[in-house]
Amino acid sequence: MSPFRGSVSPTSAWKHFELALEDRVATVTLNRPEKLNALTFESYADLRDLLRELPQRDDVRALVIRGEGKAFCSGGDVNEIIGELLKMRPDELLDFTRMTGAVVQAMRECPVPIIAAIQGMAAGAGSVIALAADFRLLTRSARFAFLFTKVGLAGADMGSAYLLPRLVGFGRATKLLMLGDTIDAETADRYGLVSELVEDGELDAATTALAQRLVHGPSFAYAQTKSLLSRELDMPLSAAIELEAMTQALLMKSADHAEFHAAFNEKRPPAWQGR
Repeated sequence: MSPFRGSVSPTSAWKHFELALEDRVATVTLNRPEKLNALTFESYADLRDLLRELPQRDDVRALVIRGEGKAFCSGGDVNEIIGELLKMRPDELLDFTRMTGAVVQAMRECPVPIIAAIQGMAAGAGSVIALAADFRLLTRSARFAFLFTKVGLAGADMGSAYLLPRLVGFGRATKLLMLGDTIDAETADRYGLVSELVEDGELDAATTALAQRLVHGPSFAYAQTKSLLSRELDMPLSAAIELEAMTQALLMKSADHAEFHAAFNEKRPPAWQGR
């Protein structure tokens, strides 16, 4: 995390989702269970702003995004968003679509590892938020639906046509984004969308275990790995190798790398410092 602090303190209260911080794990809970945690203009904006704040904080080592109740996120609220979009001018619509894309861009650029804990439906924008996370933990009853074409919009939204083919392959991404059909957790796992598949009722425990592993691991190395994974998506091999060489040379001077060496010789677990 950045050691440089400005005058503004981190936001202490967020109005459009719940944010809890415990043991250096920040947990965002989308809390509209009666609407299957459908997103609003305001919750999009809050997500964008939170994700831009996290790199400036030194008390967060992992971020969990989850939904309250029986779903992860059903996408944009049909009436509160779609109904209002029909009334907007083109410039206002572009402001909105750029804001939703900014959420995904901020997720991929945030150095903090992000876990999406998914039960029930992840649909539309909810499926893309899950896609943009570093880890997707799914219960066996979870489902994905990239359903944009089913509401008359392009299947490519919020960066989905960029990220999804890189995760599941071009052919499967074409099927998911063009047809918009719902797939179950087993299919999502077979396609490569799932980091870990757990039984219903075990999602919280699995999420906590992974979050704590990330919190107590070499966070500086994790952040650089995430950055390299994102930046190298569009690089030629020679540029990727050079970037990795420069990054490794930097990390070879890190306190964590020295700590590994000391711990190895002293036959003890490393005490990672994140620097």
